[in-house]
Amino acid sequence: MTENLPPCPECSSAYTYEMGALLVCPECGHEWPPATAESADNPEDGAIRDAVGNVLADGDTVTVVKSLKVKGHPTGIKAGTKVRNIRLVEGVAGHDIDCKIDGFGAMQLKSSVVKKA
Repeated sequence: MTENLPPCPECSSAYTYEMGALLVCPECGHEWPPATAESADNPEDGAIRDAVGNVLADGDTVTVVKSLKVKGHPTGIKAGTKVRNIRLVEGVAGHDIDCKIDGFGAMQLKSSVVKKA
């Protein structure tokens, strides 16, 4: 029996389970009703959301949630790097954030690899 339960909105863990009328995350202990998860997975307003479901806006500060390789650079962008003053754009291949990162310069990021700070 396979169920497609949504990931945890707090930590994005895929190991969620149902307990009564709530969904539970075993990794962070967050509990939420299934209706909240469905509305977070289907943003009807067309807003750009980060990795945990927060709505992003121009000028926000975000944190990179996983290490990223950068072509042509010996080291990549490490998880935890803060990026200030982002700009939301219609990018190529899902890259919807335009920003400048210290030590790397101007680049585009996907909203799925950042978290609002």
